[in-house]
Amino acid sequence: MELVTHRKFKSGLLMPWGKGTVVSGARGFVYLSGNTATAEDYDPAGRKGGGFVGDAAAQWRAILTNIKADLEELGSALEYLIRLTFFVKGPFPDGGVLSSPNFRLDVMDDFFAEHFPKHCSYNNPPPSEVIGVAALAQPDILVEVVAVAALPDKPS
Repeated sequence: MELVTHRKFKSGLLMPWGKGTVVSGARGFVYLSGNTATAEDYDPAGRKGGGFVGDAAAQWRAILTNIKADLEELGSALEYLIRLTFFVKGPFPDGGVLSSPNFRLDVMDDFFAEHFPKHCSYNNPPPSEVIGVAALAQPDILVEVVAVAALPDKPS
């Protein structure tokens, strides 16, 4: 299997997201559901428990850790990420969602530097989009991340 993520440049500057990823020879794909940092006692059907208690940075760390574990459980890995979609809760001062304290590129870069440096924003990250939202499933959830990854020829 081969994954080639093409870098995105604007006016000669490297953007912190990829232009697109071309996948060839994959045996399939993993489409993860939206990942939040909900507490272990969260029971949406029984309307018990609640969202993750903590600031945006703590929620980002928990979500990225969940995504890593989910991908590995399903036979993929961070190495095979194709696309990320970030839903970030507002309000958004001044410069919009990218300037929001809930959007944590620093935490993502720290996480990827430890687990798969190629995906750091200053290197060659997968394509992504950032969508600002007024609310998520629970009032204290600040971010939700959807991931898509390839399944390699041989399980990781």
